[in-house]
Amino acid sequence: MRATSTILENNRVKLTVEVDEPEMETAIDTATKKLSKQVSIKGFRKGKVPKDVLMAHLGGPAALRTEAIRDAIPDFYAHAVADTLIDPIASPEINITSGEDDGILFFEADVEVRPEVFIRGQHELRVTIPSPVVTDDEVNAQIDHFRETDATLKDVDRPIVTGDLVTMDVHVQQIATDVAPVDMGDFMYTVGSGTITEGVDELILGLKAGEELKLNGAVGGGVVATYELKLKKVQERELPELSDQWVQGNTEWQSEEEMRDAILDQMRRMRIVEAQMSQRDAVLRALSELVSEDVVPDVLVQAETNERLRDLGHRLEQQKLNLETFLQVTNQNSDQLLETLRADAVRAVRVDLALRALVRAEELEPTDEEIDEELETTAAAMKVTADLLRTNLRDTGRVINFRSEVAKMKASRWLTENVTYVDPDGVEIDRTLLKTDQSEDLDA
Repeated sequence: MRATSTILENNRVKLTVEVDEPEMETAIDTATKKLSKQVSIKGFRKGKVPKDVLMAHLGGPAALRTEAIRDAIPDFYAHAVADTLIDPIASPEINITSGEDDGILFFEADVEVRPEVFIRGQHELRVTIPSPVVTDDEVNAQIDHFRETDATLKDVDRPIVTGDLVTMDVHVQQIATDVAPVDMGDFMYTVGSGTITEGVDELILGLKAGEELKLNGAVGGGVVATYELKLKKVQERELPELSDQWVQGNTEWQSEEEMRDAILDQMRRMRIVEAQMSQRDAVLRALSELVSEDVVPDVLVQAETNERLRDLGHRLEQQKLNLETFLQVTNQNSDQLLETLRADAVRAVRVDLALRALVRAEELEPTDEEIDEELETTAAAMKVTADLLRTNLRDTGRVINFRSEVAKMKASRWLTENVTYVDPDGVEIDRTLLKTDQSEDLDA
């Protein structure tokens, strides 16, 4: 079999394929075996019908050849795709041009292929990830959490600040309802906790014991109520003095220095893991923004959306749920779900196109040795031989897909090493911190 490709307009390619007579004979034999097991002819058992009898039953050699061509065309097309290394993204339009009755079979396949996208700015990418750096203030705040367990309350006569404990009488009257008012005496409220209603934490700051606060706030279900707060007492938490003696009596450590070092080490390792976990998604998101959404083929987006919908259905089935229940629990309708899935699909396709563009821009195409090495690794993971996997890739027309996946892995590694990482404040992050191995127990 021989195949050539011709580039057409609008991301389409035409394959011209020639199938020699020996391959057609093989296809006819395959079709004969299949049909002999399907048709019923008096005097013969299924699967034992002679070829000439079968041809006569079907209407002659031409009918059998037609059946063979119909069955074999998908395989011939898949081999042509593999041999020409085109990257189809939709079903082909196939037209048989000659050879339907005898001789060499000629057919053409017109198919949409993945567009080649070009990017600029990959060397200037600044990717925001959580900072792996732990500050002294953060360590001190963590130490204070330990001290708070042994804190005492001290009455204060000053304006209220966040963190104070305020004792108050609370009166709540719903507006435009028949619900009786609610009164709570000596209610103790930690300023900043947000457990009364929205707006309290902002308005109570600066007030003092003996003053009152009145505001309207939501109580849920679209109902609004008037809140009247009579502030009776303000207390602050007085933390115990941080000393080796206190540390020994209240923690697992033996000294303040040991406690501080242990907390710093644990926080640092957790921060690095957090930064490492966010690296890949953040990098790919930044790279994808170099690709305009306008160049994303709708056929790819639709295919990705359908795949995500199938995956959701499979996961719901495993949890013994149905889509209707899922929509109710997530408070959305089917249109909203599809819109979300489509938006995710667009992002995924942009990432894919951007990685492929990076491969071209930075000349990261894998060598034959790299392809073979990855093929051996994949085959071992699948518990099959490399030759079997290689044959399967050609038979299914996925040679180019496998090469592309290897290339995209190289592109991902290039990105990891070449983008600039910054924290949420825009401060550049030392790349060596992100390479630290944090495999040891984080609960230490």
